Amino acid sequence: MGVKMKRFLKIYFTFTTQYIKRLVHYRLDFAIGVLSFVFVQFSGILLITLVFQQIPDLNGYTFEQMVFFYGFFQIPRGIDHLITDNIWLIPNKIRKGELDRHLLRPIDPLFQIVAERFQHEAFGELIIGGILIAITFPSLGIQPSLWTIFIMFALIIIGSLIYTSIKLLTASISFWTMNSMQVMVTVYNISDFAKYPITIFPTLIQTIITYIVPFAFVSFYPAKVLLNQANGLSILAQSSIALLIMASCALWVWNTGLKGYESTGH
Repeated sequence: MGVKMKRFLKIYFTFTTQYIKRLVHYRLDFAIGVLSFVFVQFSGILLITLVFQQIPDLNGYTFEQMVFFYGFFQIPRGIDHLITDNIWLIPNKIRKGELDRHLLRPIDPLFQIVAERFQHEAFGELIIGGILIAITFPSLGIQPSLWTIFIMFALIIIGSLIYTSIKLLTASISFWTMNSMQVMVTVYNISDFAKYPITIFPTLIQTIITYIVPFAFVSFYPAKVLLNQANGLSILAQSSIALLIMASCALWVWNTGLKGYESTGH
């Protein structure tokens, strides 16, 4: 197992190194990509600011808390965006028959797709998320212990993997439909609800993003742990269960589709 993991890491490092070399030749594209995501995130903060200029709180949540939830959301999504964004290309690869070349190589095709590139634009999300959390920490009186910090790191990783699992699940539908991009975009847009405390939305939306596509475990519940509004171990257990279910479903759909895959034109 150790030898296999070492081989995967070596291959991933090789892919990443080559991609970085390409970025070096296009520094302006790199900067524009990062800045564009920074701008998008600032527009979201601007919206929150405009809303709170008219009201003192939103369903009991203050401006600082709303900004904190918004910032925290960017971290797990940014990590997923940075490392596994290439999953978005699966529908296109299936439709055009480009998946064939991945199947001919002596290494897991899903790993190849993920490792082909990292998405540098995600640094914009991570930077904004980190800044917003740092800014709101003092005003919210957050003083996390080492135990809480450990749980938070675990929840961030789990949240990122939940995001990845949902993305892989919707992308793998393309094995049967030839193009599931619209499904991916629709589900991805649903995740925007998780940027804010889900309790400000109707019960139907809360149910969808908690039990059907569990984006609430990406940010809302983990953020509540830091705000001392939820038990860390309980949220860790619930998040782990959500990840186990989504990852199992995603891998089952991917592997089932891969077994029946026939190249375009066959």
